[in-house]
Amino acid sequence: MSIKSDRWISRMAREQGMIEPFEAEQVRVDGEGNKLISYGVSSYGYDVRCADEFKVFTNIHSATVDPKHFDEKSFVDIKGDSCIIPPNSFALARTVEYFRIPRNVLTICLGKSTYARCGIIVNVTPLEPEWEGHVTLEFSNTTTLPAKIYANEGVAQMLFLESDEECAVSYMDRGGKYQGQRGVTLPKA
Repeated sequence: MSIKSDRWISRMAREQGMIEPFEAEQVRVDGEGNKLISYGVSSYGYDVRCADEFKVFTNIHSATVDPKHFDEKSFVDIKGDSCIIPPNSFALARTVEYFRIPRNVLTICLGKSTYARCGIIVNVTPLEPEWEGHVTLEFSNTTTLPAKIYANEGVAQMLFLESDEECAVSYMDRGGKYQGQRGVTLPKA
């Protein structure tokens, strides 16, 4: 198994639509010259952007967080250029990019250091072989202060690991419950 380079990532995006939309180089400044948290292809990964749809956790209804019986009232929906996550809380968002993972590839996501250095942890479970969809991003604010996430800027890096052998059963083969997800997707039992 080996990690894939910028050349492979670019080729797979162009030829097989693995990442849409795709930025063929690191974008660090917008059209008006404003600095951005970078996104796009890097040496051995792809930095994804956060879309402008957020679900911020709230405890106003005193609901129990139960992954088998998740109460949608536990979140407040926010749409905008940024999102403020309350202290010691979390929010869900999604990537701007839509992914189509090849059958012999496993994709791992790591948060960008810019956010990690602010106490904001980005978590995403691995993107399994033949999974496709928008990636649901989990942001945890580990600080005692409100934390800000920026939409349409880089938040995490995807690393692509290609196996020397195809899996016997892919995510698509087993009918995975998050296959083809669009938008911010809440837990499914």
